[in-house]
Amino acid sequence: MTDWDLKKLRVLRALHECGTVTAAGARLNLTPSAVSQQLAALARQVGAPMVEPYGRRVRLTAAARLVLRHADRVFGQLEQAEAELAGYLHGEAGEVRVGAFATAITALVVPAVVRLRESAPRLAVRVVEAEAAEAVALLAAGAVDVSVSLNVRGSAGEDPRFVQVPVLDDPLDVALPLEHPWARREGLRLAELADEPWIFGGSGPWRDITLGACAEAGFVPERAHTAADWAAILTMVGAGLGVALVPRLLVGAGSIQGARGVAVRTLPADLPSRRVVAAVRAGTEQAPPLRRVLSEIVRSAAL
Repeated sequence: MTDWDLKKLRVLRALHECGTVTAAGARLNLTPSAVSQQLAALARQVGAPMVEPYGRRVRLTAAARLVLRHADRVFGQLEQAEAELAGYLHGEAGEVRVGAFATAITALVVPAVVRLRESAPRLAVRVVEAEAAEAVALLAAGAVDVSVSLNVRGSAGEDPRFVQVPVLDDPLDVALPLEHPWARREGLRLAELADEPWIFGGSGPWRDITLGACAEAGFVPERAHTAADWAAILTMVGAGLGVALVPRLLVGAGSIQGARGVAVRTLPADLPSRRVVAAVRAGTEQAPPLRRVLSEIVRSAAL
């Protein structure tokens, strides 16, 4: 394969556009002799003359016109690459893949993507739903560029492979059956629910978060029913089967308003919460598109 020299191709294009060796040299800040040397070197490289006498001047040969036709496409692609690279360096172009848990997608990622579609339309964001440890595993494997997860076991934590960015501390509220005696009570304490039947997952981050919040309140909750899907949990709460902790993000995203028979109460004296964090692979944290996406996700938390 021929080892093409872009400088020689630029000389050929300048001669075609300017018409004379002298004018081409003036455009490129080269002497006429240097222009001729570049054209002669290109002819030796491709094995065919690039110019031929035409009166007192020279003109391109058929071989030169063929080379130039392809060179113009190359230069066009390079100009496009330069434009895209400039956008990348300003965080305005490229592709960023975000792995996040469901409520974070609804409350944090989607609003960020909507704003980016307006402010940086050439920056494509691909969203993958993945819970806690799964999102971090995808990040480690290179399947996503940003993970949004919970700062519990299996998160990026202190892992030197990742750079972690705090997003927000998400308060935890309690979902009660609408007919529960404390469904309208102000100043409810978590410890007052110690003898209630609880609904939470059998494993995973939400189990750890529920157990941790209840432990800080001084009791171990009795898990009466096991579920991880919020629709299932809220349906059971509405049916009077138990109580459950719910994240404020879920409430704010409107996912509870449609749950029948459910009352949500805050726990102002206990202030339980879960920490939502974003992470990227170490070494990529300065990439402008990633910084732009992370900034918008954090901004979503502040709105």
